[in-house]
Amino acid sequence: MDLALQLLFTGIGIGAVYALVALGFVLIFRATNVVNFAQGEFSMVAAYLMVVAIEAGLPYWAAFIVALLGMALLGVIFNLGVYYPLRHRTYLPVIIATIGASILLANSVLAIYGPQPQVLEGWFETPGIQVGPVYLDSQYLLIIGVTICLVIFNFWFFEKTLLGKKLQATSQDKEMASLLGISVSTMIMITFIYSAVLGGLAGILVAPVLFVSIQMGSTIALKAFAATIIGGFGDVAGAIIGGLALGVIETFGAAYVSVPYKDGFAFLVLIAFLIFRPQGIFGERVAEKA
Repeated sequence: MDLALQLLFTGIGIGAVYALVALGFVLIFRATNVVNFAQGEFSMVAAYLMVVAIEAGLPYWAAFIVALLGMALLGVIFNLGVYYPLRHRTYLPVIIATIGASILLANSVLAIYGPQPQVLEGWFETPGIQVGPVYLDSQYLLIIGVTICLVIFNFWFFEKTLLGKKLQATSQDKEMASLLGISVSTMIMITFIYSAVLGGLAGILVAPVLFVSIQMGSTIALKAFAATIIGGFGDVAGAIIGGLALGVIETFGAAYVSVPYKDGFAFLVLIAFLIFRPQGIFGERVAEKA
């Protein structure tokens, strides 16, 4: 029982990272109807920006702000350089462009910084606290706390603010939103900036737990993409629940089945959902006329 509680806490912490990246997938998909396969590389780039900023002598909090500002700028560049020129094309060229951008980002960081993994220290000097039989790692506590705050913020922002409602209107019907005076291009730009910052935040939070490496972005992205499908593609709540569920399943699978194959459990669950419930947990069946 004690081990199960420990694994549950760890799984939720890892799953929260997947949930944040999955949320970026969903936001861009709802705004543009395409999947941004460079979302995971946003996490990797932000983690490297943190490492570079700290090595340059900035304090941790300043390096954090610099990294997030850098991700916001990357979101602008990504929108203008990858999505905007192809906005009137079908979804396939845009998806291919995001895959190309993902490869470009990974290889650019590799060329600049080299293949050697880096270590990023955590926010807190205290490694964690013991609560009964469960050891609560401080970094996992931070990840879970930030994720909860962002879930609350997203609900307030999209449901209670005018800008949030404009973003929702744009995602539902761009043509109608434009007729109502909403700047669709601006809304899509904001979505890319926000999703880049979300991905970057996830990378910064998980970096002290993992090594900062070129491969970390693709690993996180694959799990987050699986989470969006399991939760119901395009559903915000589904992305969060799917990410948390995958983190827990992966952690328990590694502990009780096999550590070397822990990355495969997420995809076994994904395959099961594609077979038995392809619309995901919160998705709805779409009927088509013959």
